Amino acid sequence: MPSWLKTLLHHRGGGVSVLAALSAVSVIGMASFAVDLNRGYETMVANQRVADMAALAAGVAYSAAKNETILQPTAQDLARINGITTGTVVAQLVTDVPTPGAKAVQVTITVPMTVTLGRVLGLGASYPVKTVATASLATQSTAGCIVGLASSGNAIETQGGASINAPACAVAGVGTVANNGNAITAKNIISGAGDIVNNYGTLAADLLRYAGNFTNPDWNANVPSADKRVKQGSTVGDPLADNLDLSSARSLIGNWRAPVTLANPTTPGGGAVWSFSSSPSLAVAGFRKGNSSNFTVPSGNYTIDSMDASGGVSVTFSAGSTVTVARGVSITGGATVVFGNGTYRINGGFTGSGVTFGDGELSIGQGTVSFGGTNRIGTGPVTINAPLSLSGGTTLAIGAGAHAFGGISVGGGSWLTMGDGSLDVAGGVSVGGGSTIIAGAGNVTISNPGDRAIFVDGGAYFFMGDGLFSANGSIVTGGGSRLAFGKTANHLINGDLLASGAVLFGAGRYTIKGGFANGTGGANNGTPSWPYTSPITNQTWGSSLEGVSVGDADMAGVNVSFILSGTINLGGGAKTMLLAPAATTSGGAIADILIDSLTSADTSWSAGATNVFSGAVHLPNSALTSSGGNSTSSSARCFMLVAYRVTLTGGATAGSTCTGLGTGAGGSGTVDLIS
Repeated sequence: MPSWLKTLLHHRGGGVSVLAALSAVSVIGMASFAVDLNRGYETMVANQRVADMAALAAGVAYSAAKNETILQPTAQDLARINGITTGTVVAQLVTDVPTPGAKAVQVTITVPMTVTLGRVLGLGASYPVKTVATASLATQSTAGCIVGLASSGNAIETQGGASINAPACAVAGVGTVANNGNAITAKNIISGAGDIVNNYGTLAADLLRYAGNFTNPDWNANVPSADKRVKQGSTVGDPLADNLDLSSARSLIGNWRAPVTLANPTTPGGGAVWSFSSSPSLAVAGFRKGNSSNFTVPSGNYTIDSMDASGGVSVTFSAGSTVTVARGVSITGGATVVFGNGTYRINGGFTGSGVTFGDGELSIGQGTVSFGGTNRIGTGPVTINAPLSLSGGTTLAIGAGAHAFGGISVGGGSWLTMGDGSLDVAGGVSVGGGSTIIAGAGNVTISNPGDRAIFVDGGAYFFMGDGLFSANGSIVTGGGSRLAFGKTANHLINGDLLASGAVLFGAGRYTIKGGFANGTGGANNGTPSWPYTSPITNQTWGSSLEGVSVGDADMAGVNVSFILSGTINLGGGAKTMLLAPAATTSGGAIADILIDSLTSADTSWSAGATNVFSGAVHLPNSALTSSGGNSTSSSARCFMLVAYRVTLTGGATAGSTCTGLGTGAGGSGTVDLIS
């Protein structure tokens, strides 16, 4: 016991003096404890920053070496460089952090703190001050939601009133991350090899990490505090650089399937001319019912040179017939012809109005083929080795079966419907304004190389059912149009996909040799594009896709992946909803991959387009600019954007609400602090 305290306790000069002295000891002790606690807190704050840097450094080192032995020396060296020479530093690999199956590096720094009152009382008491930091490893679920890969200049930049909002994951650039706009909000904001720059806006993050400098006006306090800013280079890479599914998918760009080979039917010569009218030809006069305008052809096998019907006559071919026509069929002047169930092979062209074919086989060879009025073809194979043309309000309903055409042109308010079965078109499909084509379930193969495989004009509709899809040529749609793809593993498009109308994408992969552009401009003048019910068949499209409501979108796809050789440009005020699949389908959609392209062409998202994207948009060689009030969000889903440069300007916004995507990538990704 100190001598001064012994003297005080043995002093009998007055109780009050003794009590006062003891009170003084108590006050001194309490003050000492307060000092000790404050010193411990200051040490903990300082050491926390060192622990954070040590965990990040050890994580980066482990990601490069893939060896746990590098953890301890890396953490110890960084702690010593930053002034921690006493105590202990422990670095270890931990599993199931931050999610089951994930890995992280945890660094614990413990230093002794001597108790001041202990020295006053002649004791050597101390207590430990411990700090812990944990960093997720590269390619885990905390990888950046917004990643810019440019190593020079601004890898990520906001301008004007633009903002990025990804509060649960990282915004990371290889080069500089510059907020010259409204705000960047993220779990971590990282510049792996450059600076972090803030102007008048807000940076909100648990951590800022940069290799170069942190720049911010002195008057702007809307940035993380100094203890959350770490000057340290780090690895920021393309998290999808080594994705084997993407490499395999890109190898199919430019592939397409050829439609069936068309040929003229066999039609022997030597037949008679069949002319149905008020003055019929000799060959058909015996089929006339008295002096009426009605003709009935009994069941049989008929070889005809040419055939025509006119003058309002009515002709019926009985079921069970086989009919060949060598030099064309013409049905005009209000005549109606019913071809009963049977086999019909026609060369030399076909012009018909008010025609019905029953079930069976219909084959028409080269020449002009057109229908007028109301027409029907029953169940069975239909082959037309020529372009099929419908115009002037014509309707043609074809039943189930294999359908093959040399081309299809439907215009002037006409419509064409086909039942389930394959659709092969060798010369492209064109749907004019106010017209409709509806195809049932079945494989669709369309080829018009170097030109438009599908053109859907403004106000026109083309709907397809589920089945294999291939288009050798571009697909182009006009404003106010509607286009629906069926569901299949891989839709092959050997050309651009340029949509200015509403589009439904059935589930699966879309492999496109060209660009993908959406400029719908509010596809239907503000009226929701989907759902849509056809007044022709009463079918409804777009109530939902894969169980997800898409009624607020003009262009929508669920469980879709787009693999492009060009880029994706969005504009025109369109509402787009594209959701990547959660699992990979063999030869089809790829888990978490929404859009992928290796193009170096610039990407533009502009003109007030509103996008809901789920999955990764991977454009590692393209500079992406979002402008004009464009909004891209994940709507409570996960969204990742990887581009060479990411620039948001003019009130544009981008964001994600999750911690990141488990992309299954083999790239370097980022190492992020999680606690």
